[in-house]
Amino acid sequence: MIPPTAMQSEARWLDHARAAVLEGDWTRAETLSIAALEEHPRSFELRRLLAGVYRQTGRDERAASLLRELLRERPQDFACAFTLARMELSQARGHAAAQVLRECFEQGQCDVELAIKAVELLDEADRKEEAAAIAKIALDATPTDARLHAYAGMLQLQLGHFGQARTNYLFALDHSPEACEWHVPHGLANAQRYTDAAHPDFNLFRDLLRRPGLSGRARSSLMFALGKAYDDVGAWREAADCFRQGNTFARGLMSWSRDDWRIDLERRLKASPIQVRSTTTDDFVPVFIVGMPRSGTTLLAELLGRFPRVRNRGELPWIGELAQLPQFRNAPDASALQQAAALYRAQTRQDDSADARWFIDKQPMNFRYVDLLLAMFPNARILWCRRSPRDTALSLWMQSFREDLLGYAYDFGDIDEVMRGCDRLMGKWCGEHPHSIRAIHYEALVANPDRILKETSQWLDLPSTQPAPAQASSISSSSLWQARQPVYSSSVGRWRNYSAYVPELLDFPESGPSGSEVDPQLLGKSM
Repeated sequence: MIPPTAMQSEARWLDHARAAVLEGDWTRAETLSIAALEEHPRSFELRRLLAGVYRQTGRDERAASLLRELLRERPQDFACAFTLARMELSQARGHAAAQVLRECFEQGQCDVELAIKAVELLDEADRKEEAAAIAKIALDATPTDARLHAYAGMLQLQLGHFGQARTNYLFALDHSPEACEWHVPHGLANAQRYTDAAHPDFNLFRDLLRRPGLSGRARSSLMFALGKAYDDVGAWREAADCFRQGNTFARGLMSWSRDDWRIDLERRLKASPIQVRSTTTDDFVPVFIVGMPRSGTTLLAELLGRFPRVRNRGELPWIGELAQLPQFRNAPDASALQQAAALYRAQTRQDDSADARWFIDKQPMNFRYVDLLLAMFPNARILWCRRSPRDTALSLWMQSFREDLLGYAYDFGDIDEVMRGCDRLMGKWCGEHPHSIRAIHYEALVANPDRILKETSQWLDLPSTQPAPAQASSISSSSLWQARQPVYSSSVGRWRNYSAYVPELLDFPESGPSGSEVDPQLLGKSM
């Protein structure tokens, strides 16, 4: 180490401390920073560097305290704000992270790239309202940026502000040829229910399809958008043709493998039950809504989320990520389960739910991991959403998904494969955990929502207080529009509109299990 007498200026101290950081010598970096601060105690850069050292060496509380001190001095220091926000998110303090970033952007200056970076970070953390607020601040400062309008439209759509979403999306399409690559047309189509084929969006989508140089992803998004518009107005033949083209383009973009699915399915079917259990607490009851996507999972989560002390957290990624860890691929031990449960609990509870007890995770593909769910949380409740196979298959085929996890949705053979696998796995889980799983049939839910909700809430032991009216919660799934409308049954038997144009639907059963039969006694009482 160079003697302190050789480094009198703040700049020289910084150079040597930064060199130690680049070398990964955190002890030396800390020693240099502390020594430098004895000579320059108010140096902003030295204190920020020391906060980084604390963070890298696992002393998060000291790092956070120092970063908060720096932000009080310079409220618009984005480097400090982003570092602190990421630390808060890692500690499951999403509300605090969002507040840090929002306060930083409210100071008056706004860089577009930094705003987009913040929006992406908060969107991924499911802090949609705060992300939308930052997007608005950025748009007020830079109202002609098409990317900001695209992001703002996405967030407003998820928050249920359909008129504002439409305004943002149209601006993006009018001002950037790249907007088609950003999934904007599909978002625009989902921002309203079309009632007339003379609506200008029909011509807009057709004109956009004529643009040269569209990627397969953009062309697929446009075909799904136009198909959705035709479906709204009852033009089934035209809609089916658009969806067929959209699925063809999309299928070539996905990496989903039927062989991989079969291998994973058979492994889970043959696996022995997990014998060990984590411990639970009464103040945290996870409610997992599983089943095939498009089987009513979003609707059920929205309705249950209105009950007191219930938080609907949407489709969380944590269970799928935990299940891929080596310690969970065979027989996990109690310690691994306890650690996983603590992580999931922290990330689900967050810092904005002090009064909540029930937490809904509606990632439908969690049906693959029911044994792990109940080993982590023996008090968990599993709601298995079921729907007519033909309606489910059609609804999946009509949606544009961007996740490889749902790459099967673009091919009816793949859909059938996953649907059968879902029934087989759920049959296994119901046999092993009959008292923790309850089936909810979509057709019954939309026909008599009050009865189904009453029975389900009693089974979950929810408060008897009447649920609150619909709230403006965010929805990130493909049910953006439907889940915010009054419960309706017009989607029951929808496949009949398409049977002449999509004959593959007739290969699916009209109702009931699509694969091996499941004992009705394992599905709970009539629902």
